[in-house]
Amino acid sequence: MATLPSPGAAPMPEISEQNEALKRENAQLCAQIKALSQRLAQGSAGVGYPLELVAGLRTLEAPMSVMTDSYKGTHFQMYPACKSMSAYGEFREKFTGMDDNRFVFYGMRYYIENFVARKWTKADVDAAEAFYKTHNAGYTPFPFPRDLFNKFIAENDGYFPVVVEALPEGTVAYIHTPCFIITAEDEYSRLCTFLETILTMVWYPSCVATLSRFVKDLVTDAFEESVDPELFGMIETKLHDFGFRGCTSVEQAVLGGSAHLLNFGGSDTMSACYHVQFHLNGGRPVGSSIPATEHSVMTAWTTEEEALRNEIELYGDGPYACVMDSYDYDRALNEVLPAIADAHRAKGGLIVLRPDSGDPTEQVIKGLRAGEKVFGCTYNSKRCPHHTREEDIGKGYKVLNNCAVIQGDGINYKIIKEILDAVHKAGYSAINVTFGMGGALLQKMNRDTMSFATKLCHIIYADGTERDVMKTPKSSAAKISLPGRMFVGREREGAAPIVLPKDHPRCERLDPVMQVVYNKRPIPGIFQDFDSIKARVQRDWAATPPNGNPISPELQEKVDSILKSRGNTV
Repeated sequence: MATLPSPGAAPMPEISEQNEALKRENAQLCAQIKALSQRLAQGSAGVGYPLELVAGLRTLEAPMSVMTDSYKGTHFQMYPACKSMSAYGEFREKFTGMDDNRFVFYGMRYYIENFVARKWTKADVDAAEAFYKTHNAGYTPFPFPRDLFNKFIAENDGYFPVVVEALPEGTVAYIHTPCFIITAEDEYSRLCTFLETILTMVWYPSCVATLSRFVKDLVTDAFEESVDPELFGMIETKLHDFGFRGCTSVEQAVLGGSAHLLNFGGSDTMSACYHVQFHLNGGRPVGSSIPATEHSVMTAWTTEEEALRNEIELYGDGPYACVMDSYDYDRALNEVLPAIADAHRAKGGLIVLRPDSGDPTEQVIKGLRAGEKVFGCTYNSKRCPHHTREEDIGKGYKVLNNCAVIQGDGINYKIIKEILDAVHKAGYSAINVTFGMGGALLQKMNRDTMSFATKLCHIIYADGTERDVMKTPKSSAAKISLPGRMFVGREREGAAPIVLPKDHPRCERLDPVMQVVYNKRPIPGIFQDFDSIKARVQRDWAATPPNGNPISPELQEKVDSILKSRGNTV
């Protein structure tokens, strides 16, 4: 029965009027998004670009004058007088737990567009003044480069006066390859490392992209063993991002979720999918998902069978997932699944069973066996050496009929490998299993995961004397930095980047890899669309064998010479 308005209340608008108003609002929003997508595709978001509209996130309200570590506010006074300073950022160690020193570089566009390229105004300096005057111990004044800030606001139209070179987004390289180089000149040399804090944060999306890629190798290997070649396109769907709710902020979810989408197309982190589609890819979709129940849905019905029948009625003609352990996983597989089998078959879609507790490997195998028992299976063309039943021996791996399993609880790289091995040993094809990774994908890593650091590497003093700068702690060889101006190049298309001293003649025979992404002001159109970046990752990862050394003999000679001169072990 309809609810009547209370006496004296304003008349309720007709439903048709409400619908028309909603249509107008939707049309306006679509027009805004389309206009933004067109501008972004041309490489110009414009001043005042509303990030929250396209990215679904909001940057903290803080001026760029405080977007650094406290001690960096004092360094302009501590550096010697000079004409030029350069610093670079690098990964120094393999991804923790991996026997592979490759990494995928990703995320520089975000930090350049949203922070480095932000135009400063006098208000930024005024805000800094208000903050720094009580930031020192005892809430006393803290030094900061007020005069330099005001100078570049007046002389450089408010843009931070440095040059940033970086690897192209999606570059695959070996650790110790410089990811970016910052150079500042003349009186602004003292600001060279002011942006280190922000740019060093590129470690996070790069680590997510690298981990996701390592998982793709696991899945690819499993497909090559147990999946028919015509289905290899399904590799793209086999690692699903479940990490949104486990992130510390929406910004983290967007950055990490975007990095994952370089390798796979499955994601429930819609903020990342939206950001990539409309901000990075000209409106072309990149990530997708399927309808699925959660425990709240399953327990809202009086029985799991009712919940499943409702889902089948709604979505049963396509792929859909259902969580199966709200009460008793074994009972759901042995009693509820057979009860809804006919309804599922009648619809003709793909039911994806999701265990969410217990031992991940055991629960996946249980789900596969239950799916085979209820819906049957076929055998593919890949001969399976693991069959033990006489009727299976000599046949291919089993592929369930219109049924699969997704494991999203307790998933990490190691568990995925264990599950895939167990799936094969049980005689099933890897096509039957998908993984959802949450915290392990977007949250369980830090800057030490690959030991990212930014260090000064070259200086020209006020008298014109040049010096290669190199950190050489005798207590930790892992923290030694690279000296001098550096050139990152390739010997041929598809070859891994190598690093040479910038003035070495051999540089002329190499193709440069780094590009200037910020030249004392934004460079319109410098970044490629997401499809191109994803293609680069796929191409370069396959062409770059594990555990290479990017340091050229020429640069290594310079490193060794400095180490020997300081009494360090080479």
